[in-house]
Amino acid sequence: MPAARSSARGTGARGGAAKGAKIPQVSWREPRPAPIVLVSGPEEVLAERAIAGVREYLRAEDPALEVTDLRADDYEAGTLFAVTSPSLFGEPRLVRVAGVEKCSDAFLQEALKYVENPQEGATVLLRHTGATVRGKKLLDAIRSGAGGGIEIPCAAVKRDSDRVDFAAGEFKAARKRIQPTALRSLVSAFADDLTELAAACQQLISDVEGDITDDVITKYYGGRVEVSAFVVADTAIAGRHGEALLALRHALASGADPVPMVAAFAMKLRTMARVAGNREPSRQLAQRLGMKDWQVDRARRDLAGWNERSLGLAIQATARADGEVKGAARDPLFALERMITVIATRQPYGA
Repeated sequence: MPAARSSARGTGARGGAAKGAKIPQVSWREPRPAPIVLVSGPEEVLAERAIAGVREYLRAEDPALEVTDLRADDYEAGTLFAVTSPSLFGEPRLVRVAGVEKCSDAFLQEALKYVENPQEGATVLLRHTGATVRGKKLLDAIRSGAGGGIEIPCAAVKRDSDRVDFAAGEFKAARKRIQPTALRSLVSAFADDLTELAAACQQLISDVEGDITDDVITKYYGGRVEVSAFVVADTAIAGRHGEALLALRHALASGADPVPMVAAFAMKLRTMARVAGNREPSRQLAQRLGMKDWQVDRARRDLAGWNERSLGLAIQATARADGEVKGAARDPLFALERMITVIATRQPYGA
């Protein structure tokens, strides 16, 4: 067995094991082989990346890799042991098993036996979406350490911040720089489909020379980019009063809701307040505050031209607008415009 593979199997995962698990939890961005690889969770984009990464890792070690695909819900008895058995020339084997959450009794029984004594030179990759509890006994056995396996969790990407992190990670992995506002616009354009967002990131990485700017996003995806709450907030915080009011009107006309609009302002101002006046290195401060490095860096850029007084005024204006858009006032639009005026001008309303 190649040394690289044996060492890969013995090392732990970044981030530590999941609660109750005795096996390494491995990032889908850094997949690696093991006798048993459990790819769990509902997010198919991440799972596809993880599965492809394991295959690429093994093929880099030995181009003669044999790949076999099975379905756990349409399984013929004896197949798993047959395809994992050593061949005449001893080529490594990768067996990818889909549909474990719908597995047949025959597969479950044989898989439980297999994890007790995996075949040398074989990697069995099991895909379980978590959609059902079917196969739980097998998952429990793997997570207890039977078979010397690893788990690659692929949790659902639902929140806007998770999609931003995903897209930022795509560009970071490719060593490609993207402007924060361009990143926000890109995520906004593909807010409902992670598969399309992933494809858009890869297209920009392969097609665009140099940094990815707002103009690049407009050129490629201008027809899809809607003005989001964060775009309005970014514009107002930068002091561009007129542009911020126009962006607000555009966002509301596109169906944006005033309540999450105010929430976006509150989140950004709260982050600025936490970072203001702190000279710790970005990574150290981010770890202490439970934030990402890029969030600290962005907050520090946003704080240019701000002081304690103006930041306090902005936070007060946002708190007032929050109550008004939730029913304390008759005109949510006026409440939003007044909030934006205070934030963009950094002065009390009417001053």
